[in-house]
Amino acid sequence: MSLIISVHSFRGGMGKSNITASLCAVLAQQGMRVGVVDTDIQSPGIHVLFGFDAGSIDRCLNDYLYGESKITEVVYDVTHLAAPVGEGGQILLIPASIKAGDITRVLREGYDIGLLNAGFQTLIDELDLDVLVVDTHPGLNEETLLSITLSDVLLLVLRPDQQDFQGTAVTVDIARRLEVPSLILAINKVPMLMVHDDVRDQVQTAYEAPVGAVLPLNEEMAMNASRNLFVISHPDHLWSQQLRALAARVLEDD
Repeated sequence: MSLIISVHSFRGGMGKSNITASLCAVLAQQGMRVGVVDTDIQSPGIHVLFGFDAGSIDRCLNDYLYGESKITEVVYDVTHLAAPVGEGGQILLIPASIKAGDITRVLREGYDIGLLNAGFQTLIDELDLDVLVVDTHPGLNEETLLSITLSDVLLLVLRPDQQDFQGTAVTVDIARRLEVPSLILAINKVPMLMVHDDVRDQVQTAYEAPVGAVLPLNEEMAMNASRNLFVISHPDHLWSQQLRALAARVLEDD
C-alpha cells in the first residue's frame, strides 16, 4: 500500500522544500519508488534542488491542471541525484512551472483542485509508487486543506520562533479536525546554542505530537545554495543524520 506524505509549513522560508527533496532521496536510497509533486504553484522551487532551471522543464503540473497533458506526461526521473539508490529505488518529480505567465494564470484563474486528488491516485497507480511526497504551498488555503485531507502523514516544518509556534498551532488543530492519520513535526534552523533536546521536549509537549527531527541551523547548507541535495553531498553532517532519523520516523507511522 502506498504512503502519501504532505510536507507543510505555516510560513515560507522554513526550509520545507530542502527537507522534502532530501526526504525523497533518503527513501530512494532505501529502495523505494518515490514520487514528489510540487503543489506550491504560486511560488514553485523544488525543481531547482533536482537540477532544473526554468528553461529545462518542458511540461509540468500546470499543464495537467489545465487539461493540456496527462499527469504521467509531466514526470521527470531525477534518481541520479540521489545515487547510489537501493535496488528498485527511484525518484520521479512532477514540477510546477516557474514561468511568470503560468504563475500569473494560476493567481488569476485558479484551477480545479479536485484534479489534484485524481492526479495523485493516477501517479501512485501508474508509476507503482511506494511513497508520494507532496510539497505544499505555505499557509492555509483550499489546496493545502485538500493535501492534508489526502495525507497518510502530515509533516509540519517549523522554526523555534514565536510566529511559527502560533501558526503551527492553528495547522495542528485543523489537521486533527480533519483526522489526519499521522502528524509529525520537524523543527528546522535550530541554533547550536540552543539545547536541542530541550527544544524537542518543549515542542512535543506544546503540540502533543512527536518531533521527528531537530535540524540545526546550517551554515554549510546556506553555502551550498541549493546546488545539490545536502543530504547526499554531506551524509555525515548532523543535519543529514537528523534527516535520516526523520525518514525513519515517517516510515514508522506507516
